[in-house]
Amino acid sequence: MRSTKASAAVSRLNARDTAYRYSMGMTASGFFYLLRAEGNAAPEKISADLTLEEFVRFADQTGPQKKVRVSKLDVAFERQLGKKHDGQT
Repeated sequence: MRSTKASAAVSRLNARDTAYRYSMGMTASGFFYLLRAEGNAAPEKISADLTLEEFVRFADQTGPQKKVRVSKLDVAFERQLGKKHDGQT
């Protein structure tokens, strides 16, 4: 069941980057690696053999990143925190 976390990371990556098709491979010793294919081309290995945690981190950092939406209220709250912090120094 270790591969569920890794396959979820690959699914997120495929949703973020539609220019390529990503998949994962697993070695006999339990390490994971990331594969990338463009169009109908054969997949190429784009990572070293990684542990589960390293693989998920690598997959999450690969490709375009999702922009975090920030509301006006969040901005105002951050500004308030900055003012309080500056006044206490």
